[in-house]
Amino acid sequence: MHRLTDRVPYPPFLTARPLSFAMRHLAPGDVRVTAEQRGAYLRQWTRCGDPEADAVANMFARLPTGEGRRMFETALEEGIDALEDPPVELVKFFASVDDIPYWVDPDEIDLACRVIGRTGLLGIASLAMLALCGGYLASRVTKPLVRTGELERMAPRRLAETLAWWTEVTTPGGMARFECGFTTTVRVRLMHALVRAGMSRREDWDYDAWDHPLNASQLAGTSMLFGFAHLAGSRACGLHISPRERQAVCSLWRWVAHVMGVRPEITPSTERDLWRLFFLQADYEFRAPDADSRRLARALVDAIGPMMSGQGTSRLHRIRRAATTQLLCAYARLLLGARNANHLGLPDRKLFQGIVITAAAAITALDYPRRLIPGATRWCERAGRRTQLAMTHRVTHACRADTTYTRHDRAPTPGTGRP
Repeated sequence: MHRLTDRVPYPPFLTARPLSFAMRHLAPGDVRVTAEQRGAYLRQWTRCGDPEADAVANMFARLPTGEGRRMFETALEEGIDALEDPPVELVKFFASVDDIPYWVDPDEIDLACRVIGRTGLLGIASLAMLALCGGYLASRVTKPLVRTGELERMAPRRLAETLAWWTEVTTPGGMARFECGFTTTVRVRLMHALVRAGMSRREDWDYDAWDHPLNASQLAGTSMLFGFAHLAGSRACGLHISPRERQAVCSLWRWVAHVMGVRPEITPSTERDLWRLFFLQADYEFRAPDADSRRLARALVDAIGPMMSGQGTSRLHRIRRAATTQLLCAYARLLLGARNANHLGLPDRKLFQGIVITAAAAITALDYPRRLIPGATRWCERAGRRTQLAMTHRVTHACRADTTYTRHDRAPTPGTGRP
């Protein structure tokens, strides 16, 4: 008999402050799952990938070099009907993304994009330091990143490409069928399948320890983290986001996850679902950060200051880069907690943590009149979006971000992960 009242205990990741405080005071009730729910989730979703996208990756390998990509790009940019005789794999794949689910509410998606725009650079900080850097605490998820090689050199490009994609999907109208947010998300989905195929061919991939590479659970967890980190990081720094606005953000990431190939059974539809999936991920994926977690975090920290503050050689530029890095690390340490930050090797600078706390208090005070003054919210949405677009433009051009992801088309050599 299923006992829905016997919930599993909080995992170590969630027992230290501030995450323990968040689970008890910010989460919408008790979001823990039962042992039966946990077991069923892990049995089903850690052992499979994305069948439709995986079939397209196999099609790429079967066809002459470049032919699969050519047909894929034509179908993506012009529609599947633009191909005279499309392979069945492409037909099934685009059927999974072209039909808009009934639950997609355009007004709600537009509200979510405006809310995210209002967070300005704070939204980018939550993306970089919570969703990405904090996500490296999930050690199984780090394995494909580490095994593709060139860890330090690729860190700036990974951040730039993720930021470019995030900006596109959170721009109003960006998830319309032929807009940049939608098409880039579909390319990311295919890239995941190509990496998954490459990792599966590796002789050193440990299925017992690491599960199926880039499996369905990890895809769901990654998309969940983008929404969860943004909401938690923004609210922790004093921004007021109403329940209606939080639900809109959840709905946007549900739509993005659908296009990304996340199975509907494990895609959060409400804020409560989001917290429950966060609990499941914390209970399984975030239990054992390792040396790879630390290496990826170090590469990101080394890259983020120059990316966001410029590469100038003057003393002022050096000071600005160092201050940017320390402030972002302080922000991450305060929200992830000392234990998790230590696992990632983040610096512990009390001065910069004090600055972040002071800034959060100021944001709290300034955000209150924003809710009362007519037109202030829309002004903040436009101003915040401008800062996000400016930062994205600077970072993507400095790092020569490749949002086509075609570098993953070539099959890696077994045992190395490199083309």
